[in-house]
Amino acid sequence: MANQTRQLQQIYYGMPASDGDGVKLFRIIGQPQLKNLDPFIMLDAFGTDEPADYIGGFPPHPHRGFETVTYLLAGKMRHKDNQGNEGLIEAGGVQWMTAGRGIIHSEMPEQEDGLLMGFQLWVNLPADAKMTPPAYQEHPPESIPVENWPDGTIIKVIAGKTQKGTQGIIQNDYVDPTYLDVQLVKSEFFKQPLKHDETAFIYLHEGQVEVGTENPRILKAGQLGVFGSGDQVEIRSISDQSRFILVAGTPLNEPIAQRGPFVMNTQEEIVQAIHDYQNGRF
Repeated sequence: MANQTRQLQQIYYGMPASDGDGVKLFRIIGQPQLKNLDPFIMLDAFGTDEPADYIGGFPPHPHRGFETVTYLLAGKMRHKDNQGNEGLIEAGGVQWMTAGRGIIHSEMPEQEDGLLMGFQLWVNLPADAKMTPPAYQEHPPESIPVENWPDGTIIKVIAGKTQKGTQGIIQNDYVDPTYLDVQLVKSEFFKQPLKHDETAFIYLHEGQVEVGTENPRILKAGQLGVFGSGDQVEIRSISDQSRFILVAGTPLNEPIAQRGPFVMNTQEEIVQAIHDYQNGRF
């Protein structure tokens, strides 16, 4: 039986927003039109060379019940938490943080001018892992596997496995994620196998692409496309160069109760999270 190619079901634009100390960004998942995309809770894209848009950074703030994934395309971000951990996320590097039962951390730009660009994705944790100890998977750019195809295609493999067998650097047994940063030149095709029923989306931040085969849809820079079910995705660049992230993961199919930086299963657990934070239990 031939593999079924996934088609785009919906296309969304990001919504201008600010977070932290006035950092300007686009909220793509976690906005009124797309509140969540199980198991993904939020996706922010940020990119500016105006220091006033990012210099305030994200001062200390709490998290509980999910994971944050910070992937930088340009600039540097200094991370510190209340557990004594500290690290520098550089351009091309990734930090996959499991907040688990609770952490207080800050993310501050390690620069005063120039371009800062990247993404932060929130990935939900299942109920039986929400109170796990905090943990990190942090990797510099040189440790992330990269495929360079003869046609000019470049694939950075953060999580999951490509069609050619390159394995990503992130290990996650909760949602078995795929996270690829793909650059395509004009008219070139990109194909990626996925499990039939896992949630999958593409966010295009440069160029234009054609997605799908039977009734292909055009995706423009700044748009997120949500895929229907199927065994693979097919994407073709119709710009001189296009760049996107492809993200997929197994849905948890659990109730979601969220209040700001706390993502649990019930409102009672949210109240407990707030109480624990206010009483210094993070």
